[in-house]
Amino acid sequence: MLSASLKPPPSLAALSPSSRAPAPPAASFPAPRRSCLRLSAAAASEGATVSQEDAASVSAAFEEARLAQFASDWKAVRADKDQGKILTLPVLRSNTGGLILKYNSMQGFVPNPLLSPAHWSKDPKRPIQDVTKDLVGSSVSVKVVEANEAEKKLVFSEKDASWSMYSSQVKIGGTYDGIVGSVFHYGAFVHLRFPDGKYHLTGLVHISEVSWDLVQDVQDFLTEGDIVKVIVVNVDAEKSRIGLSIRQLEEDPLLETLDKIIPLEPDLSPDAETASSPPEIELLPGLDGICNELLQEDGITDVRFGRQALEKRVVSQDLELWLSSVPAKDNQYKLLARAGRQVQEVYLTTSLDQEGVKKAVQRVLGRVP
Repeated sequence: MLSASLKPPPSLAALSPSSRAPAPPAASFPAPRRSCLRLSAAAASEGATVSQEDAASVSAAFEEARLAQFASDWKAVRADKDQGKILTLPVLRSNTGGLILKYNSMQGFVPNPLLSPAHWSKDPKRPIQDVTKDLVGSSVSVKVVEANEAEKKLVFSEKDASWSMYSSQVKIGGTYDGIVGSVFHYGAFVHLRFPDGKYHLTGLVHISEVSWDLVQDVQDFLTEGDIVKVIVVNVDAEKSRIGLSIRQLEEDPLLETLDKIIPLEPDLSPDAETASSPPEIELLPGLDGICNELLQEDGITDVRFGRQALEKRVVSQDLELWLSSVPAKDNQYKLLARAGRQVQEVYLTTSLDQEGVKKAVQRVLGRVP
């Protein structure tokens, strides 16, 4: 029994197939449901297709709405332009050329030259780029000056809006403190200071209105940033232009010093020998012809030359004729002819009143080249 129990167990290799322990049954898995997988893939594909179609539909609807909004905004901005409407629009950003404003779904541009001079009221010499940067985030009042849908061009002007708001306050004869802006050979643009302390409008001082002195170059008299006092001499509402003068706020130096240059003594008159022209001064060229023409005017019966003198400074190279503001005495008016430094008195005997003499002189100057 003992020996039998000590026998080694038979090797597995020696076991016959019939004597081996039965193999455990293979794991039982249900057969793959290929039809279900195919159905799921088809459903996913269909879902993706539906999702893409929905996205495309949403995108198309969004684009259609966007274009419709643009079309509506272009129509609205054209109407604003036609009506001259003043718009208050937010400033989105600035660049070296000006400001970009928001108009509903669109953006428009205000070029630097079309900005109001009010932005320079605190510091006229401040760089324009610094001024426009400070305006970002604020709102400005503008008018539409160009709305070109085909070229996608929308331009605003703050100057035009300022004209609409403030030009009614500007009257001929009104005086303003001003700051000189751009200076050109033909004149200087001056920004006008209004009661609120800002410079809302700009006018032109023509070269002829800069000074009583002879002005050959405006830059010899005015520089950008100069503080000046001006008087309004013209307002053109159609062209939005203001004509200004500096010299008309000053007394004409000839009229102011005439009696000092050529004093009129009690015994001097146009008929007196001592009133004859000094031999060293010749009659102004062209004045003889003008006087002959004056005699052709109805109501003027006599023209005589009076005193001559030389001014200290040149006022005009061309011959100018002025009617003295001194009231007529014994139906006699005094004209002042001047060219270069030379001054010549001319006396008119006439039955015309001052306005009649003025018109007669204007007619003659219109006829004489």
